[in-house]
Amino acid sequence: MRLKVFLKGAVAAGMLGLMGAGTALAQGSCTETQFSSKTGQLYLEAEQAALTNKDYETAIAKLNQLRGMELNCYEESAIIRISAYIKIEKGDRQGAIKDLLDAIAKGYVPPADVAQTYYNIAQIYLQLEDIKSSLEYMQKWQSAGGKADRQQKWQLAVLYQRVDNFKEAIRYAEEVRREDGAKFDQPLYDLLVFLYNESGDQAKLAAVLETLVERNPTERKYWDAIAGNYFNGNEQHKAFEVQKAMYLSGLLKTEDELMRIVNFYNQFNAPYYAAKVLEKEMNAGRIKKTVEKMSLLADFYQVAREHDKAIPVIRQAAEMGGGGAMYERLGASYSEIQKWKETEDALQRALQLGGVKDRGTIWVRIGQSRFERNDRAGAKEAFRQAGNQGGRGWLEFMQSEEDTKDALICFEVQAAVLNLVNEDKICKKLQGLGDAQPEGCKTVGARLTSGRAKFEATPQCRNAQPV
Repeated sequence: MRLKVFLKGAVAAGMLGLMGAGTALAQGSCTETQFSSKTGQLYLEAEQAALTNKDYETAIAKLNQLRGMELNCYEESAIIRISAYIKIEKGDRQGAIKDLLDAIAKGYVPPADVAQTYYNIAQIYLQLEDIKSSLEYMQKWQSAGGKADRQQKWQLAVLYQRVDNFKEAIRYAEEVRREDGAKFDQPLYDLLVFLYNESGDQAKLAAVLETLVERNPTERKYWDAIAGNYFNGNEQHKAFEVQKAMYLSGLLKTEDELMRIVNFYNQFNAPYYAAKVLEKEMNAGRIKKTVEKMSLLADFYQVAREHDKAIPVIRQAAEMGGGGAMYERLGASYSEIQKWKETEDALQRALQLGGVKDRGTIWVRIGQSRFERNDRAGAKEAFRQAGNQGGRGWLEFMQSEEDTKDALICFEVQAAVLNLVNEDKICKKLQGLGDAQPEGCKTVGARLTSGRAKFEATPQCRNAQPV
């Protein structure tokens, strides 16, 4: 923060205050009280040229004449002071400082005026942007009895800030704030924000920032400072809430800023809202719609288990030039919602475009999509194309499934024959006992012969135990 220095004229005015009224100069250790007849007229002409006519060259010429004469302490004091005034007006600030210090050293400045002289020197150094020297003479001014008013306290606050003495800077800035009462001074509050931040006083910083935001709700820098304050305090969620308020207020404009709020939503387990903000800003053109951003949007929707919303995004990213990898992802997404035809179409396109990480896995997914559509021959072909453990596992599963089905078919035929065998045994037993036989016993032999013939003719029973 740069300090707004006093104007040259203000310092010059202070010099004139020290000079007094013409020849009526108060003295320090000098006992002389007037000009001699030889020097008096010449000095008055120099003073008239400098103060009234602003004819500094004439004034300097006359002062040089005076310096060539034998002067008493009163006369020399007056010449030094008018010389310092002229140098201030002409921009020779170092020369003016030398004159003032010379006057103090020779005792030409009355004790009551020493403090003001130090203050004037401080102001001249301030014009020179010599902050350390300016602060040094402000301190000498105070040591000599100078009492700071509101403006001087403000100067001291900024000077101490410029030399990184934040403790003293805060002390004076807070005094200014107390004196101001309900009056609001923007530069003062800005300085307090800087000082509290640098000194690590987070509580005071937060209070000042709240005041600033209330007065300037559309001023970005204060919102940023509040968020930064929470970041520094490792209060990430509060920082997010501030950023969210900034977004809802329309303060976030750039793509980086908008992506920050998107990532915040995702970081705090709100992927659906991250997706909604990202999609909204891409549609508005404030975030560039790229394959990468579309892929990220799909990620958010998928994590939020919004697959119906994720698929159109992935499809668009694929059509934008996402290559085989994006079509592979599209196929996987279709499989999540069991759209098997769309799954195979997308995966076949992925294989055509190339750039996929694992072709074997893609063939396994194609095989699964065919299996789910009852294309068993096509599924087996795809699993064989996969050539990996996943494909072999599916082939084994399908074979096991088919073996189980065959076994069930044979079991039904075999069970029917066994039932006839048992029925034939019962009929023969009844015949041997001379008991009356059921009507079915008359045909059991023929039915058993027919059942065994069916067993022999059933392909699924070719490896089964004869009955």
